[in-house]
Amino acid sequence: MFRGTAWLGGLATSPLPAQLRLKWKYQAKDSIESSAAIADDVVYVGSMDGVLAAIDLLTGQLRWQYQATGPIQESSPSVRGGVVFVGDVNGVFHAVDAATGKLRWTFKTDGEIRSSPNVVDDRVYFGSYDQNLYCLSASTGRVIWKYTTEGPVHGTPAVDGGVVYISGCDETLRAIDAATGRQRYAVPLGAYTGASASVRDGKAFVGTFGNEVLAIDLARHAVRWTYRHPARSFPFYSSAAVTADRIVLGGRDKLVHCLDSATGKAIWTFLTRARVESSPLVSGDRVFVGSNDGVLYELALASGKKLWEFTAGAPLSASPAVAAGRLVIGSQDGVLYCFGV
Repeated sequence: MFRGTAWLGGLATSPLPAQLRLKWKYQAKDSIESSAAIADDVVYVGSMDGVLAAIDLLTGQLRWQYQATGPIQESSPSVRGGVVFVGDVNGVFHAVDAATGKLRWTFKTDGEIRSSPNVVDDRVYFGSYDQNLYCLSASTGRVIWKYTTEGPVHGTPAVDGGVVYISGCDETLRAIDAATGRQRYAVPLGAYTGASASVRDGKAFVGTFGNEVLAIDLARHAVRWTYRHPARSFPFYSSAAVTADRIVLGGRDKLVHCLDSATGKAIWTFLTRARVESSPLVSGDRVFVGSNDGVLYELALASGKKLWEFTAGAPLSASPAVAAGRLVIGSQDGVLYCFGV
């Protein structure tokens, strides 16, 4: 799923080889702006022509295609229990059989779905531009509950400890009881967010369109620290990767920022040639992130030093995904790249 874990950590769970080489490319018919999901050696990725494609991770061969009702833009697939879940810009949420590409069920909202689904047990959580956070039965698509916010729900909900955390266009981080759909508390963010909040060790981390990164203390229901770059004032659209002691995220200031998770102090920044809307992925001691300059960067987590780069030639606003020693990322000219050894 998007960011790899229910709490949206952005951490690779399988190691990557020391040196990456391009293994294959897959050409979609339109732009790939959402991140791929990988399960059981199959890559699932959506594109702006409304196609959800299943591609063999080892060979790059297409296994099947499913046609949604509208463009699949920023909603990234989530795979659980042999089903692929994804939303489209026409407001339809799809559950598709992972093996065959056949439709299981759909659910219609009243707004665009750009939020990526988060599946925990038999419940799937996602947001819609109709201002609702939805909880559906993953098996049937039945509404278990929905929570109405005060603005479009663009980001992906994080789920941790029986609580669903959503940051949205109503400038608020909300903690919603996963079982009942009732709000436990809310924390003002001071600006709206396009990024998804990442939750770890009692804190939520999210960048805002107020040009800040916030750490929210979930026990105190208050902002613990705020980071703002001293010279460059641009929004943060990228979701953070969160390790035990630091967070890494991209900014529209063309920088990748690495911050101390306890204090919010900058550890390093890395300058690209365009805005960074791709959400970084941390694999061991390395960071992988795309930029709208069309380059996939590999950086040292400790220092921010560039270790390797690959030029795709079109903006990389999607985020990398890793499984079985391979990394995949899609580009806005519709190419899905797979790297390995």
